[in-house]
Amino acid sequence: MYEVRSLIFRILSKSIITFSLVIVLFSCENDINVITSLSQVDSLPYEQARDIEVYYSDSGKLKAYLESPMMLNYEQANAYMEFPEGFKVIFYGPDLQPKSEITAKYGIRYEKTKRMEAKNNVVVKNLDKNEQLYTEHLVWDENKRIIYSEVFVKITRADEVLYGDGLTSDQDFENYTIKNPTGEFKINPDEQ
Repeated sequence: MYEVRSLIFRILSKSIITFSLVIVLFSCENDINVITSLSQVDSLPYEQARDIEVYYSDSGKLKAYLESPMMLNYEQANAYMEFPEGFKVIFYGPDLQPKSEITAKYGIRYEKTKRMEAKNNVVVKNLDKNEQLYTEHLVWDENKRIIYSEVFVKITRADEVLYGDGLTSDQDFENYTIKNPTGEFKINPDEQ
């Protein structure tokens, strides 16, 4: 009799364990967002380079020079290059002399639209006029050869400082318009 009870107890125990496992396995519900995120390809850069120097030319003439401590190149549907540690771009005139310069602590360039965005401590210099633009966000449209901003800008000249919200300029920072001027401060060069 003891053996029969032991046998029944083992069969019941195994049945309960098996039934519990079946319930647990078939009662799981999958979140479609979790499944999708697990099945997507990682968004790692296609290329990664340190201490880069890139020369842009047109018809054999140097147009711009780019340097950056780090470049990440992403080859996706909307391919882009990211400069997470900042960058510097120098634009050259027809005489191959530097005309203007853009520096920032972060940059991203979209290949398809030929647009580059600069963020965080953006400085644009017109090397001929000795004028400087300071802002926190700037867009360079390579096709239109313009730069523009929709945020606060400060422009320093030899004899004045201009303030405003937003700006449009040629990429050489020679001809610009402040969209919403907010102030002007005159400097007397004799007092410096």
